[in-house]
Amino acid sequence: MRGDIRVQVPDTVRTFTQLFSCTPRGARLARRLVANRMDVWGFAYDSEVSESVTLVVAELAANAVRHGRVRGRDFRVRLVLRDEADVVRVEVADGRTERRPVLQEPSDESGRGLLIVAALAEKWGTDLCLGGTYKVVWAEVLVPGRWRR
Repeated sequence: MRGDIRVQVPDTVRTFTQLFSCTPRGARLARRLVANRMDVWGFAYDSEVSESVTLVVAELAANAVRHGRVRGRDFRVRLVLRDEADVVRVEVADGRTERRPVLQEPSDESGRGLLIVAALAEKWGTDLCLGGTYKVVWAEVLVPGRWRR
């Protein structure tokens, strides 16, 4: 009967969550802290994965500040990395639930951010959270090969 026993190896989950002021300074700080967190997790600052995740956060944080700002509310950045997964999930939450991002042709002034996110991410989308109080724009960035130290 010993052959029927299955041992489940625990899946290590690494997360990073931080609130930032809904200002350009908050967006810059989000980008810098995410780059640092990726380095702590074993992805060097100049690695393709770290640069991709950091750029996705920078674009989504800039969108949260520019299009998702609600007076008195911050935006939240959350990263999730599972040992057994092939992706880093990036989530940026803001308080402007009625304005959901749409991928469109860029103009001279704006519109390139989501094109960059779509190019770097395996997939991306939006969800409403906390009874419709916040929207979350998320993206999953592929982590090629074995990244563990």
